[in-house]
Amino acid sequence: MILEINKIYHSNCLDLMARMPDEFIDLTVTSPPYDSLRKYNGYEFDFEPIARELFRVTKKGGVVVWVVGDATVNGSETGTSFRQALYFKEIGFNLHDTMIYRKASGACGSNYAYWQAFEYMFVFSKAKPNAINLLRDRRNVKTAGAVVNWKAGHRHNNGDQKATRMRKLFEYGVRLNVWNIDAPNGIERSADHPAQFPESLAKDHILSWSNENDLIFDPFMGSGTTAKAAHQLNRRWIGSEISAEYVALANKRLEPYLAQESLF
Repeated sequence: MILEINKIYHSNCLDLMARMPDEFIDLTVTSPPYDSLRKYNGYEFDFEPIARELFRVTKKGGVVVWVVGDATVNGSETGTSFRQALYFKEIGFNLHDTMIYRKASGACGSNYAYWQAFEYMFVFSKAKPNAINLLRDRRNVKTAGAVVNWKAGHRHNNGDQKATRMRKLFEYGVRLNVWNIDAPNGIERSADHPAQFPESLAKDHILSWSNENDLIFDPFMGSGTTAKAAHQLNRRWIGSEISAEYVALANKRLEPYLAQESLF
């Protein structure tokens, strides 16, 4: 069975994944159409079968980045994101990290609660991730190069803190798991798609959880952000999008980068 790489398939993602062999994908980066917060040309998705197929097609050591939020219905947040995270664990994924994508501005979910200004970025792994390239861009201006006494954050079972050891501080520390992303500055906005996510979000996850030439998947490709980021970072990619309108939008955006290869 031949699948073209570096191609967006006009397809339901379940149909495309059914054509993939087991353990085919290194990294999935996606944001599904959760809780009907947006109208994606009238299409919906069936979460549980998609999650199971993602587990099957993900390589051992592969990662799925699932960017989601919750609607507020009758004064209560749905909690859909948590239910989905627990289901991913139930079918065999590890919840490697629970991350936050903090937006520059919020949206009103309820007039009686604080405005919502973030989405979850659940990082699921199939066993220990093969690629862990943690980004170091948190600058330690005052302490760079200093040698300090450092106590591990964990304690022994009896409550005693673990032993102190010497540690040299780097100029740049590992980024925290709350990412502040100003969406309008990192994205090619289009009135034709309701919920593009920032290019920097896709790029930073691809850098963090994959290596060059790995295969990146987006089952809800939308306007093609994941594909563009993967191409720019020397990764192979493949995606599905059920809306013909969005496939055309993404292909137009990707036109300078498209060079389809028959690799499998």
